[in-house]
Amino acid sequence: MDNYRTKGLRSKLVKELEKMGIKDPSVLEVLKTIPRHLFIDSAFLEHAYQNKAFPIGFGQTISHPYTVAFQTELLELKNTDRVLEIGTGSGYQTCVLALLCKEVFSIERIAPLSELAQKRLDKLNLKANLVIGDGSKGFLKNAPYDKIIVTAGAPTITDELIAQLAPNGILIIPVGDKEVQNMYMIRKNEKSEIFKRKFSNFSFVPLIGEFAW
Repeated sequence: MDNYRTKGLRSKLVKELEKMGIKDPSVLEVLKTIPRHLFIDSAFLEHAYQNKAFPIGFGQTISHPYTVAFQTELLELKNTDRVLEIGTGSGYQTCVLALLCKEVFSIERIAPLSELAQKRLDKLNLKANLVIGDGSKGFLKNAPYDKIIVTAGAPTITDELIAQLAPNGILIIPVGDKEVQNMYMIRKNEKSEIFKRKFSNFSFVPLIGEFAW
């Protein structure tokens, strides 16, 4: 499953991410721990520890390691947090979250991807609550969440997601068109006032659903 070579490749990748500006030691340590090669086709092992996205089927991708690290760092995760991830995909980001917070809910519209992600979580002895459904609506059943992360490009920041964010919570979401998005950090204070911060361009697959494309 994992060996000296893959561990060495991960360490090299983490050093690259540090040079690119990722500073949170807990995020870097988790990325050094999780065997990313388990989340892509084994025939493409050499791609697993390069800083690039990679197709995982069904028109979806596993995000660049830098993108995963950047979004995770912006969440300012605590080990007491309940987190909603919108877009399980390969399950790689889900595993990152599972190692850094108390409870993870992850929603995915493509059932086979969710099922495969569950197998990967089980293999790594990690726990998350995986749900199949329309992530553009969030997941009201277990709201509110301390943190929400969206891993697909959205056309807008919906009231539904803001409503599911707990006071003093953070929402990280890429917003733009179907090709390029700006990353937004949305903070909700204890009075439920909203503050937005915009970061540079990223490129995600489109968020699909009733409140998206």
